[in-house]
Amino acid sequence: MTIEIERRTVLQMLAASMAGGSALLDSAVVLAQTADAVTIGWPSDVPSWDPNQRFSPDSQPMFKLVFDQPIDQDTKLNLIPKLVKKWEFSPDGLSLAVELRDDVTFHNGDKMTAEDFRYTFFERIKAGHAVDTKNSYRKVTDIVVESPTKATIKLSSPSPTLPNWMAFLGSYVVPKKYMEEVGVEKFREKPIGTGPYKLVEYQLNARIVLERNDSYWGPKPKLKRVTFEIIKDPSARVAAIQSGQVDLTINVPVREVSRLQREPNLAGEINPITRVILLQCRNDQGFADANIRLAAHHAIDKAALSKAFYGGAAVPVSLPVSPGSSGDIPGYKFAYDPELAKQLLAKSGYSVDKPAKLKLGTTNGHFPSDYDVARAIQQMWKKVGIDAEIETIEYAKYFELNRAAKLPDVTLYSWDNASGDPEIFAGFLLSPTMPFSAWKDQTLGATISKLMATTDEKARIEGWRELAKTAVEMGASIPVLQTVITVVRKKKLSYEKYANGWILGSTMNWS
Repeated sequence: MTIEIERRTVLQMLAASMAGGSALLDSAVVLAQTADAVTIGWPSDVPSWDPNQRFSPDSQPMFKLVFDQPIDQDTKLNLIPKLVKKWEFSPDGLSLAVELRDDVTFHNGDKMTAEDFRYTFFERIKAGHAVDTKNSYRKVTDIVVESPTKATIKLSSPSPTLPNWMAFLGSYVVPKKYMEEVGVEKFREKPIGTGPYKLVEYQLNARIVLERNDSYWGPKPKLKRVTFEIIKDPSARVAAIQSGQVDLTINVPVREVSRLQREPNLAGEINPITRVILLQCRNDQGFADANIRLAAHHAIDKAALSKAFYGGAAVPVSLPVSPGSSGDIPGYKFAYDPELAKQLLAKSGYSVDKPAKLKLGTTNGHFPSDYDVARAIQQMWKKVGIDAEIETIEYAKYFELNRAAKLPDVTLYSWDNASGDPEIFAGFLLSPTMPFSAWKDQTLGATISKLMATTDEKARIEGWRELAKTAVEMGASIPVLQTVITVVRKKKLSYEKYANGWILGSTMNWS
């Protein structure tokens, strides 16, 4: 006999059991899924079921199951064909020819064609739909459909990272006919894509249930059903995996990974990924003074943060790029020097006795130990003469605040770049024209625009390296650590590891 308990009550009981005892953990009130299904404890919901609408990095593992992208990435982040079989730039870089598969259907049976491709990446933007793809495809002046499987993307100026963007945030092909018939709002209520799973149940901020698309054009997933339980609180995710309510969860504190991996049926991992934990700076308010920004950077003991919160697995970084990626500068270091920090603050009239005051934003549970890292930085700053008031920001709220230029003076954030390309690190982080950037100063803007149109690969990479270095040395960006993803799963559950941290239900299997 199965006892059904309201979900939120269960989560509260599970979290309480972690603090007060193991009675619930010993019961069989909540059971995980069967051998052809998996339940995943996830920290955040999708912003909506329009996959082009918002660039939400943590939503990609859900979107990639329901929708497909023109181009994909393998586990090492190399670009590989997906809906697009071939792509080629013209010699002048002003157009990109693509050839699509001819055997793909949407979940409702409609065949996908180049018309759907044009609708997704040109017509929706031209029609004024509220989609973030208007930023990544802003140089597209037209998409010429030449046949059901061939199209040419026309560009106002060269866009060398366009293929990268076709495998990145928001780039999911949606059905033109269906979306125009039902409208965008109705599409969000009943979305269809070409992906390996179909959405069969959705409870806002609570649960996502997907069932295998047995008509999928590509390799069929092993598991019939994938359920995401949206559990925002890290302690509740710990309780859920330990109790067996979920089969896998992510972004729990490192100390909990060490404890849980001693459980006989659980495995724990700490995996570095192509995200960077950084302080996203405004160029006004409490951070308008370059002396304060640079002092804030020199005061951070990054090695101590890595050791204390990530067991040393999170590599300290001095540039807003992941270590070893093409935009990295080998050997470049921004010094930890609290005495220099004090000297810089003194130039602007601040000291331990008369501190500079500012607000430090942080999420709590978005990535492992985020709030703890913010508190540690707060204490490091206090020792040199910066008094920071911590403001907790919900992950979903972060995007809204950033677009409205309402983030605090400086915000601790894990910047996602699944592609690893330096443009999507420094360029989108610091361009004053981008809604993703808190830094709105025009000083770097002209250089960023030029680099975004540079087709010579060697010059492009060198340019981004120099810009990232300049940004750090003017205090426009304060990189801290390479992000890690913590994963706790049942030992018999396997999945493919991606260098960018994707956890895809379509790759999971029980042994």
